[in-house]
Amino acid sequence: MAQRIRQDIIRMAGGPEGAHAGGSLSCADLMAVLHAELLRPGDAFVLSKGHAAPALYSALTQLGCFPADELDGYAQPGSRLFGHPRHDLPGVEFATGSLGHGLGLSVGLALAEQLRGGDRCVYTVLGDGELQEGSVWEATLLAGHRRLPGLVAAVDRNGLQITGGTEDCVALEPLDAKFAAFGWQARTVDGHDLPALREALRPSADGPVAVIARTVKGRGVPFLEQRVAGHYAKLKPALVQRALAALARPAGGAS
Repeated sequence: MAQRIRQDIIRMAGGPEGAHAGGSLSCADLMAVLHAELLRPGDAFVLSKGHAAPALYSALTQLGCFPADELDGYAQPGSRLFGHPRHDLPGVEFATGSLGHGLGLSVGLALAEQLRGGDRCVYTVLGDGELQEGSVWEATLLAGHRRLPGLVAAVDRNGLQITGGTEDCVALEPLDAKFAAFGWQARTVDGHDLPALREALRPSADGPVAVIARTVKGRGVPFLEQRVAGHYAKLKPALVQRALAALARPAGGAS
């Protein structure tokens, strides 16, 4: 699933509108593990970093939520696949993309589940640059205070945002200690190690879990990897083919 997510991202980036390629490629493994293995019927998923919609759309097509050929019209006039997810698309819990809101929405879902005594799990994926929004930490504080069970927030920790390195813009480290100080279980993991992700993303009945997934922006495509310029890409056909060829190599061969 992760491999196809990356291939679909590149194809969408080759469309007339381009796509947020770098941050979609970096979270592809996260999206695959969550959607292929961990999300149960009734569980909730919120893509807080809504600009990584191409990764979500690919995962949802692979789950049969809508036809795969819809990806061909990504972000084009008349398409329901916007640059950020819309709320009425199958498999989308909330419209997202205005950064800083996804965790608050997820905390609301988890709080409602705690109050009703249910066992629904709530997963959300955040960008690391997004953590510079104060609303993220308000939600983090409340979740820790309420010891919300079944809430998992995964941070796509690729170290880059549209304006440069996260630590140069507004430093975030030590990120795991920050979440722990707010009452969360903090787990740091290689965000491209599928078995490790599978274990780290498991929810806890004792309170919220923060997974700091160390990733590479543009993962799998050498000319996009760890490049700020790869944040948003509009790829010409030759670059699409070059990227797909890189993604076809054995695991680890494209880095």
